[in-house]
Amino acid sequence: MLTLHIAAGQGVLVDGELIAATGPAEELEAGHPTARVRRWRGTLGPGRLHPGPLPDAPSAREQVHALLRAGATAARPEHLADPALRAAARRNGLAITDREPELIIGARADLAVFDADGNCLATVLAGRLVHRRA
Repeated sequence: MLTLHIAAGQGVLVDGELIAATGPAEELEAGHPTARVRRWRGTLGPGRLHPGPLPDAPSAREQVHALLRAGATAARPEHLADPALRAAARRNGLAITDREPELIIGARADLAVFDADGNCLATVLAGRLVHRRA
């Protein structure tokens, strides 16, 4: 299923787990009229690479969820050395890498939407909406 994420006039077209296209929202909507459209009030871009240790939380799952709420779509391997934490990251689809996420056609659809203050409004991992602020 095609999903078109739109914010501030820009769009990212997602096909399953991958980025199918990026560009002006109007052009993507016109070219893909059957795509499900998600409109966001903010700036759409790649998710963030979480730079340090994961935040404290009662469980590994909650530590990973804190990253998703912050717009992180990836974490560095050295900060996921604990087996429970690494397993929680994998279950949720968090990328384990040293590389900053990018929006590249054909790459995994990891993106986030941020408001003007830098707060995360939505996080998408491998094309799946995993966090949305009400």
